[in-house]
Amino acid sequence: MARRKKKAKRVIPADSVYNNTLVSKFINQVMRRGKKNLARKIVYGSFDIIKEKTQKEPLEVFDLAIKNVSPLLEVKPKRVGGATYQVPREVKGDRRISLAMRWIINAAKSKKGKPMKEKLAEELINAFNNTGVAVKKKEDTHRMAEANRAFAHFAW
Repeated sequence: MARRKKKAKRVIPADSVYNNTLVSKFINQVMRRGKKNLARKIVYGSFDIIKEKTQKEPLEVFDLAIKNVSPLLEVKPKRVGGATYQVPREVKGDRRISLAMRWIINAAKSKKGKPMKEKLAEELINAFNNTGVAVKKKEDTHRMAEANRAFAHFAW
């Protein structure tokens, strides 16, 4: 049986304000129901709040936040015989970044009582300082992988 063709990677153009492809990917992840302008307002608004609060360049805060939340290991279920084992795997490039973005956005969403741009700014600043919900998620994922290291020989 032949393998399927690899899906061609789509090239995402850089965003207009910071001229950065990572920021435009982040905007795309924040976007819901095709409302890109709203997503842009949220992201750029949170970048303004970051600049105000930290007195640092929002782009470097954002980059370091993504780097701090990016997981090195994850667990994937693998069925062997009748049992399903959680097999630790290394996380490769693009998936690492998209997981980090997803975790930061979900952590911001889970907070209550503030506008999204404020929650997102807060979560990005927390991730920049290696604290917060998204960083905890990364640490939990690493802990899971470490706990299941005995099943690493099942890796495919």
